[in-house]
Amino acid sequence: MELKAEIQQAVKTAMKGGDAVTLSTLRLLLAALQNEEIRLRRALSGDEIQKIIGTLCKQRGEAIELYRKGGRAELAAKEEAELAILKGFLPQQLSEDEIKAAIQASIAEAGASGLADLGKVMKLLMPKVAGRSDGKRVSDLTKALLGG
Repeated sequence: MELKAEIQQAVKTAMKGGDAVTLSTLRLLLAALQNEEIRLRRALSGDEIQKIIGTLCKQRGEAIELYRKGGRAELAAKEEAELAILKGFLPQQLSEDEIKAAIQASIAEAGASGLADLGKVMKLLMPKVAGRSDGKRVSDLTKALLGG
């Protein structure tokens, strides 16, 4: 099933089940997808949809961190619930070992010898892990493995 159709089906299920948090989260996601389709004047591909979901997940993660710092546990819990719902539509995330293996392969492929070659490695690496890992996490691990 196409990802957008899967999201729309989940909205119907949430409506029937009376799950307000899931319903509001998925409606927000569909609105973001529709806004992007309007902006691009075409239907989104599965990869583009996953990228938007990833952006929304990143926003939720940042909000959770800020709410916790501000002592707003109830708002952090709401954001965590939304994050869990959104992550359900993303592919399985890579483990740290899988990311490190991909980094090592990209380092070898690029012939990288130090931190100066970070750009070359990242250029080869990001298409391999796109949508399945956070870019900042990948960058930090790559810098560590390159000796930075």
